[in-house]
Amino acid sequence: MNDTIVAIATAHGIGSISIVRLSGKNALSLALKLIKKDTLIPRYATFSKIYSTVGELVDEGIIIYFKAPNSFTGEDIVEFQTHGGLIVSNFILEELIKLGARLANPGEFSKRAFLNGKMDLAKAEAVQSLITSRSEDGIKILARHLKGELSSYVNSLRDELVTTLAYVETCIDYAEEDLPLDILEQTKSLLIENYKKLNEIVEISEQRKGLIEGFKVTIIGKPNVGKSSILNSLLKFERAIISDEAGTTRDRVEESLKIGTHLIRIIDTAGIREGVSLVEKIGIENSMKAVEEADIIIAVFDSSRVKDEEDEKILEICKNSGKKIIYVLNKDDLESKFNYDFEEYIKISAKKSSNLIIETLKKYLDSQNYDGIMLSSTRQILSSKNAKEALYRAKDLLNENELELFAYELNLAIMEISNIAKPYERTEILDAMFLNFCLGK
Repeated sequence: MNDTIVAIATAHGIGSISIVRLSGKNALSLALKLIKKDTLIPRYATFSKIYSTVGELVDEGIIIYFKAPNSFTGEDIVEFQTHGGLIVSNFILEELIKLGARLANPGEFSKRAFLNGKMDLAKAEAVQSLITSRSEDGIKILARHLKGELSSYVNSLRDELVTTLAYVETCIDYAEEDLPLDILEQTKSLLIENYKKLNEIVEISEQRKGLIEGFKVTIIGKPNVGKSSILNSLLKFERAIISDEAGTTRDRVEESLKIGTHLIRIIDTAGIREGVSLVEKIGIENSMKAVEEADIIIAVFDSSRVKDEEDEKILEICKNSGKKIIYVLNKDDLESKFNYDFEEYIKISAKKSSNLIIETLKKYLDSQNYDGIMLSSTRQILSSKNAKEALYRAKDLLNENELELFAYELNLAIMEISNIAKPYERTEILDAMFLNFCLGK
């Protein structure tokens, strides 16, 4: 943290502007050496010539100084906004390293912002996810995280858990004091409410994680029902090989597709059937993995053929998947022979149009839009699940009046939930105990 770090903050390549960012206690003094000035006004764009360490003119650009603690990292920051391209920005980078700066490690600017209290873990994660996001829905959710809405929710929940733990530890450590008679009932009520909140946000986040990551849509069916034709129709180009020969598709074929504001990853799979070669069997195993990964399954059946055992196998997979299923009867241009009993289904001819599938997907995806608070990463969801499980165990222990073990489980829950936003300090428990009960007066 005592080093002054430097890095190019814009993507490599040719562009109109390239930004070199310098952060640390010597940021200002190093920058002044390259622009040959005595000072810079904080938050003021200064147009200046930029020189090498031996006094040669390198470029002209905008220099902006952000004085600590009012900067992204909480340290002094100077940004050189130069003409784009690799040569100029790399040259400035090397000159600053010669003067004593160190090349920043990946994520080090954000790490310093976290360590200096400029952002918590939830915001830091939102920054990274926002950079890589390919979904408009994801951007909206992550923007709310940057505003601190997820952090506020998590910190509020954590404070309630700390208060709950404080109640119990007060019973354990200060049993002789004059405590409220209904303290254990208050504790139980808080615990149940905390569990409900965690359970709700985990369920919502798991159901709608596709809003951030992009929804995964898997096409399944027995061979020769038209899965690859549907994929090509959706994509509007020939992505998958089409043939009358069964088992043509053996590897999963993946492509990205935008439907309305939603990004989906659509996967065409090998036809699922019995009694096949080893290679095709591997393809079918991959198909089953794709089903497990999917948020939505498009189950395709040939409407021109009578339903058989292989179709029944597909229906069983759908029934047991627990996923959103869109049933599609393909080859609607031929005589219908398929005896179906779906409550909702789509009849199409992939050779003509797949617009009904697009419309159905869009309607479902739009229904998944969410304006509330949700977790944005697998790490956050896992921490919340662990916290929820600890609270479940704690509830049983409280009913059995095992207060020490209850306190242990509640500590685990607090540490897990703290992984989302900010580290847990044990002194918070003491503060809550004395604040609520005025003990040790």
